Order: sequence, then structure tokens, then C-alpha cells
Amino acid sequence: MRILVTGGAGYLGSVLVPRLLAHHDVTVLDNFIHSENTLSQCCADPGFDVVKGDARDMRIVEPLAKCADAVIPLAAIVGFPACLMDQDAAKTTNYHAIANLCGLLSPNQMVIYPTTNSGYGTTNGEDYCTEDTPLKPISLYGKTKSDAERVVLERENSVTLRLATAFGASPRMRIDLLLNEFVYRAVLDKSIVIFEGHFKRNFIHVRDIASAFLHAIDKFPAMRGRPFNCGLSSANMTKIELCERIQKHAPKFVYVESEIGTDPDKRNYLVSNDRIEATGFMPSRSIDDGIIELIKLYATIKNNRYGNV
Repeated sequence: MRILVTGGAGYLGSVLVPRLLAHHDVTVLDNFIHSENTLSQCCADPGFDVVKGDARDMRIVEPLAKCADAVIPLAAIVGFPACLMDQDAAKTTNYHAIANLCGLLSPNQMVIYPTTNSGYGTTNGEDYCTEDTPLKPISLYGKTKSDAERVVLERENSVTLRLATAFGASPRMRIDLLLNEFVYRAVLDKSIVIFEGHFKRNFIHVRDIASAFLHAIDKFPAMRGRPFNCGLSSANMTKIELCERIQKHAPKFVYVESEIGTDPDKRNYLVSNDRIEATGFMPSRSIDDGIIELIKLYATIKNNRYGNV
């Protein structure tokens, strides 16, 4: 199978693409805006091809898409801070490029699309969000991804993965993700001030996300046409609970919840992952596994260039 992966040099793509190459031919389209060499290990593989370009440029995308049996569109402006910094880029990359891509594809071509469970917005933090829960995104990031998901699912021969907040090490590292940042502060600063520490989110290791894509390819006939929450069911956690867990591995870490101020990212929800688990998918890496891994990584990373903003 020939798979086109847009944004394949990023945080998720640089983990996913090498694993796809073990079973498939892969073409990556990426603009390499962060000067990544994250796919250098793939270049010796005869099944690997790479194109430098913008996923919004259909003149580049169209010939690549026509040659693909499946498309995994990872290219996106990820996270609410990055989307706020360049709202036009967020809209054109996260929504318009996906809608245009779907317009190019034939009905028999597969699409596996990563969206975000941040589309659930702010809830009471007590009731589990399922795939049937109405989407009420509160950020531009959530809105553009949710709108794109609707377009992807309308073409039917697609699967969407509503990803929990990712964590863990990647060749294209991101420190700005919540758990990744908290561990970074624990290692480098030994302290952190948190806002609205009772807010809950679901989490999943980046390597388990890659496994979910492989699973969706393998189980595509049974999963097609539906969205799937994709997270670690044991990791529906508050920020305070995350800090407590980090402190077990970094005893000198001190965290304080501020009584003044709010978190601009207002997400607060519990997520049910029962639907994807019923297909046989189970994440294999715990929050503790990720914390231990990140502590090792941050012994070698001592600057803040590893982010999206």
C-alpha cells in the first residue's frame, strides 16, 4: 500500500512514518518549517519518498494524492496558542486544506484523519464524553479541526481519531504539550505555578497514537465511517494529579496552584475510549512511563526551541 502522510516530519509524523515503512510505501509532504531532520533515518528505505512543500498547495498535493491508496493528513497548526498567533494559517491549514484534499480523492481511497478531543470543550468534568457527545469547541484550533472532521466523515471511506493530549519523546520534540511541559519544569526549574488545577483532560503517549493509526489501517473495514476517541483510559487526570504523579519521580519538584488568574485553555472533560478499545486497540504506555522517559530526555534538552509557538 502507498500512503501519503502530510506533515510527516512533525511530532507525531516522525514517530509514525518509520513504523508505517515497516509495512507500506510512504510519501511524506512537509514544509519543514522547523528545519527538521527527523526523518533522516527513513531516507535509506527504498519505500520512502519525501516532498518539500505546503499541504495547502493543491498543485503539489494533487499528483501525490492520486498515487496514494491511503492518506494520513497530519499537517496542521496545532494547539490553541499557535492558532491564535496566525489565525489565517490555522483556518487554511486545519480546515480548507483538508476540505480541498477530500475533494481530490476518489471514493475508494482511504483517509485516516487525526482530530482532537478538545472539540468537547468545557464540561462539568464528571460525565464521560463519548463519540456521540455534541462537539462544542471553545478554541480556534478545536473549531477548525472539528469542522474538518465533519468533511472527512462525510466522504464515508474514512476514519477519524479524536486524539487525547499527547505526551512522550519524539524526534521532533514538543515541550509545549501539557505533560511534556510539566516534566520539563520539574527537571529544569524544580517548580511550577498552575492555574485551575482541577481541570481534567485525557492523555496518550505519542507512540501509542502511532499504534492507533496502524490499528486503524488494519481494522479499517470495521472502523470506516466513524470517529473514535483515542486516549489512555487510566489517564483522565487533573493538572494537580499530573503534578502529584511527576513528584513521585522528581521528589524535588514543587507545584503551587494559584488562587488568582485563569488558564486561557479552558478545556475540562472526561473522555470515554470504549469504542476504540472494543475494536481491540489498547495503549501500552502509562503516564508514569512517559514521565520517566521525559526525565531522561530533559537531561539533554536545555532550551525552549522545541515548541509550536
